[in-house]
Amino acid sequence: MPVEPLSQKEVEDRLAELPGWSLDGDRLTRSYRLGSHFAATAMVVHIAQVQEELDHHSDLTLGYDTVSLSVHTHSAGGAVTEKDIELARKVEDLAPGHGAH
Repeated sequence: MPVEPLSQKEVEDRLAELPGWSLDGDRLTRSYRLGSHFAATAMVVHIAQVQEELDHHSDLTLGYDTVSLSVHTHSAGGAVTEKDIELARKVEDLAPGHGAH
């Protein structure tokens, strides 16, 4: 089933519900700071598990004590879709458990 791109207004409305997330060009992005490199690594592994469950993957970057994501939907021409919003929400839900802010 094809995934439809969200309109600019739809993206803006959904971002209002996702503090810390922003639109950078055609991608949703977010960075988190954690208490240690180990905590950041654990969060990356947790995000990877969620991405596998959703069958939707972001560009995921691990820094010393940071985790950054950048996501859009390739099958929708690189646009933002509900799949991206769902991934962002799931990451937001798991972030506090890792001490991310």
